[in-house]
Amino acid sequence: MADGSSIINLGDLAKPATVLIEKISNAVGVLYEPRRVIKKAHAEAEAEKIKALAGIELSDIEQRAIERHVKQESKKQENIEKITAQAAVNLPPNAKPEDIEDDWLTHFFDKCDKISNDQMQSLWSNLLSGEATKPGKYSKRTVDLVASMDRKDADLFTRFCQFTWMVGEPTPLIFDVTDEVYSSAGITFSDLKHLDAIGLISFESVSGYAKQGVSKKGIVFYFGQKTLLKFPEDENNKFGIGQALYTQAGKELVTICNAAKNEKFIDYCKEQFKKQGIEVNPTT
Repeated sequence: MADGSSIINLGDLAKPATVLIEKISNAVGVLYEPRRVIKKAHAEAEAEKIKALAGIELSDIEQRAIERHVKQESKKQENIEKITAQAAVNLPPNAKPEDIEDDWLTHFFDKCDKISNDQMQSLWSNLLSGEATKPGKYSKRTVDLVASMDRKDADLFTRFCQFTWMVGEPTPLIFDVTDEVYSSAGITFSDLKHLDAIGLISFESVSGYAKQGVSKKGIVFYFGQKTLLKFPEDENNKFGIGQALYTQAGKELVTICNAAKNEKFIDYCKEQFKKQGIEVNPTT
């Protein structure tokens, strides 16, 4: 970015990507033209300098403040472009970036323009591409929550998400956090309390959570792998799902955190299901 050149060649992108870039440009200003941003900042700085010179020459500290402003705006532009670039190249052909609300985009970039860490930029780019693929998927509240997270929070949430099954909706199965399958993955009681405190999960260490009124048979998924569950009664079964639930923000973010599959956890959960009197049968 030192030479002010664009980090994306728009001619190399598929239509959804170019539409996304055009949409962002219209919503938040010129994109992929950092020279214009820098020139504008310089022009504004010179205007302020001229005004000040009508009375007195700028002091050294005032001059440094102007230079700092220019550098900050240039860095923000670089962050915006990197996040957008990653999102653009990952868009599926059926994405609908033209339907993203302008207010959402403005809010999004207001929160992420200071993010320079590569890992956190990846999270933000996944958030943007997810919204472009299915506009309205992520709320502004979720954007705010991501803005409050640091790298350690993101790492912790990613580790936690490996324990997620699809039980009608993304559902973390934390049966006993002291069990080795959780501790070996670096998830502890205090970690669950922290994820609860920052608004990603609801943690109930005593009574836990359960699904009520479950029918005789049901299919659950772990990273796309199907498992058929057969409950003892014909109807109104109870299915204990453990000590944690995702909040709405947690449900929205679990799909973009890039968690890794844990083969040991599959066998562990099957044993937990059987303890509840549930018959477990793999299916294709």
